[in-house]
Amino acid sequence: MDAQEQKYREMTETPVPQLILKLAVPCIISMLVTAFYNMADTFFIGMLRSNSATGAVGIVFSVMAVIQAISFFFGHGSGNYIARCLGHRDLESAEHMAATGFFAAVLCGIVLCVLGSINIQALTRLLGATETILPYAAAYLQIILYGAPFMMGALVLNNHLRFEGSAFYGMLGITSGAILNIILDPILILGAGLGIAGAAWATIIGQGVSLIILLAGTMRGGNIRIRISAVRFNAHYFSNIVKGGLPSLARQGLASFATICLNRAAGIYGDAAIAAMSVVQRIMMFSGSAMIGFGQGFQPVCGFCYGAGLYRRVREGFRFCVKSSTAFLLAVGAVAVILAPQLIALFRDDPEVIRIGALALRLQCCTLFLSGWVVMSNMMLQTIGRTVPATFLAMARQGLFFIPAVMILPALLGLFGVQISQAVADVFTFIFAVPIQLRVLREFEHDRDAAPEL
Repeated sequence: MDAQEQKYREMTETPVPQLILKLAVPCIISMLVTAFYNMADTFFIGMLRSNSATGAVGIVFSVMAVIQAISFFFGHGSGNYIARCLGHRDLESAEHMAATGFFAAVLCGIVLCVLGSINIQALTRLLGATETILPYAAAYLQIILYGAPFMMGALVLNNHLRFEGSAFYGMLGITSGAILNIILDPILILGAGLGIAGAAWATIIGQGVSLIILLAGTMRGGNIRIRISAVRFNAHYFSNIVKGGLPSLARQGLASFATICLNRAAGIYGDAAIAAMSVVQRIMMFSGSAMIGFGQGFQPVCGFCYGAGLYRRVREGFRFCVKSSTAFLLAVGAVAVILAPQLIALFRDDPEVIRIGALALRLQCCTLFLSGWVVMSNMMLQTIGRTVPATFLAMARQGLFFIPAVMILPALLGLFGVQISQAVADVFTFIFAVPIQLRVLREFEHDRDAAPEL
C-alpha cells in the first residue's frame, strides 16, 4: 500500500475522536509555541522599561495580522481544496493547487514589503502610534516587512501539511523557527543592544528557518511537493482559493483593523493603556491557541471526510471538538480571572498597566468559553466550502461586533468601554453563530453515498 492510500484509509476509517486527537497534538504544540514566542517578544521588550516600546509591539501587531490574513487566505484557501481533492482521490489537482497557493503567497509578501516600506512613518501613524511610540514602532515594522515573504511562505506550507494530514511535519517547521526566535530575543534585544529592532530580527530569522524546514517536510511522508512547474495561475484554482480562503482573509483582515481601532481608542488614555491592551491581546492569543490547534486537528478530518461523502464523521468530529474546547476554555478562563494581575505583571511591571490590563483580561476571560462553538463552526464551514456563511461568521467577532463596540462604548463608559468591548463582541458573536451552524448540521443527518463536486 503506497503512502497516499495509507493516509486516505487513516483519515476515513480511524475513529473520529482518536484521529482528531492524533492530528491535534502537533497543531496544539505549534500554536502554543507560536503564541509563546509572540509573548516572548513582549516579555523581553518589557525589560527595556518603556511603555512606549511595549506599546509599539501592539501597534505593529496589526501589520502582523495583515501578513497572517493574506497567508491564511492562500493557505486555508488552497489547503481546504487540497484536503477535498485527496479525499476525492484527485492527486493531480491537489499538486497544482499546492504550488499555486504557495508561490502566489510569496509574491504577495514581496509586494507588501515594497508598498509598506515606501513611507514607513506615515504608515506607523496610521496604525495608531503616538509621537512617543512612533520611533519604536517604525524601527520594528520596517524589519518585519523585510520578512513578510518568508512568513507568508511558511504559514502557507504549514497549512498545506495540516490539511494533508501531516501536522507533525508542520509542527517541526513552526516550532523550530519559534524556538530559535525565543533564543534570539534576549541575545539581540538585550545582549546585542538592538532593542526593539532585535525582536524583529529574531522574528524574521526564525520564520526563514521555518520556511526551509517546512519545504523539506513537503518532500517526505507522502506529502505533496512544491514544484514551480505545477503552478497554475488560472481562474479555476484562484476561484477555489477565494472560496476557501475568503473567511480567513475577512477574519484576519478585520482583526488587523480592529487592533488599529483598539489602539486608537486606548491611546486617548496614554501609552500605559496601549501597553496594557497589547499585553492582554498576547495573553488572550496564548489562551485560545490550544483551542485553535485542537480545531486544526479537526480540519483535515473534516475536509477528507467531506470529500469522501462521509458526512456523519464530519458531524461527529464537530461535536467532539465543541465539547472538548468549551470545557478547556472554561478552565483556562477561570485560572486567568484569578491570576490576572500577576499575568499582566509578567510582561510590564507598571502599576497603571497592571490596573488597566487586569480588568480587561478578566472581562475577556468571562466570555472566553463561548469561542469553542464559534471557532469550530467557522473552521467546519470554511473547510467544506460554505464560503458565504463562513465569511459572515468570520467577520462577526471583529467586524460586526467588536469594531462598533470599541468605537461606541468608550464614548459612553470611558476607559471601561475599551476594556469591556471584546467581551461584548464575544457574546453577540456566539448568538449570531448558533443558528448558522445548526442549519448546516441539520443537512448532515445521514451519510450519503456520493462525494460532492470539488
